[in-house]
Amino acid sequence: MATFVFTNGRKAKNDTWILSNLASGPEEEWDRLRHFLSLTKADFELMLATVEPLFRRGHELVVGTYDYLLAHHDTAVILGWEKGADPEHLAERRRFFTVWLARTLGLDLSHDFARYLFRAGQIHAAHGPRQIHVPEMYVTGSISLVNATFARFLTEEMPGNPMVPAALASWNKLLSMHLHLMHLGYQTARAWDEGDFPIELSFFGRVRNYTRQQKMTMRLPEDSRMETLLVRFFNYFPQMRPDVFDVEWLGKDRVDEQGRPWLVTEKQYRVRKGWRVLLNGRNINFENGPHQIVQPGDKVSIFPPGR
Repeated sequence: MATFVFTNGRKAKNDTWILSNLASGPEEEWDRLRHFLSLTKADFELMLATVEPLFRRGHELVVGTYDYLLAHHDTAVILGWEKGADPEHLAERRRFFTVWLARTLGLDLSHDFARYLFRAGQIHAAHGPRQIHVPEMYVTGSISLVNATFARFLTEEMPGNPMVPAALASWNKLLSMHLHLMHLGYQTARAWDEGDFPIELSFFGRVRNYTRQQKMTMRLPEDSRMETLLVRFFNYFPQMRPDVFDVEWLGKDRVDEQGRPWLVTEKQYRVRKGWRVLLNGRNINFENGPHQIVQPGDKVSIFPPGR
């Protein structure tokens, strides 16, 4: 839900807009799932005790993963490798996988890594340099194969060690967190591309520090409001939110199935002074805010304060 503020029934000069249905950012989801999975100090000790044997087999895992993808017809077609792997493309993917494996075996639990995994999910949804779409089932399947390979390596490297089953359970928790963050990023990219018509977005000033591009094209369903565009944009670029919004909490009363009232809180994002979103050159603050209908051929520009 988006809210446009009015004063005494008329638009105020400093009208602002609010978004209240943004998805959780990667850092929040990362911490939430870690808490839910109860990834404890004991888990880290178990994983740490098995890092060395996994590290010794790291090159084998990287090479074997892409040999497997090349040998499997569906993934070979997705990667454009029906007639064999392109050496440059293969090298790129091995480097990407090696960086991920190094950070994984390094037990990286940072928010920076959460953002890295979120972006990896977007890249798998054809939002990378090569624009290759890897369906979600193969992202899920690849993490499962890594988990299975970890199990094989540890069984071979530490035969009969009673620590191995518990360590594998801990690695499974960690890899589940990775998969969740990649799915989140993937979903934001797929949402960006879903719709009946394209809309051109132009970025100015420090907005480009986040987008890394001057222009992008988003697709929108027919009769979409600006709210849909803004939600998709800030779900795709959640790292922009602390710069653009002040966060407010709205309490709402709800009733459970037994008729008992209970209070829930909802996060709202109020745009800060100076940020401007223009629809066809007109500031949405002085029109109908996020309630405006976006039409085919419309153009949207986003400016930071000071421009």
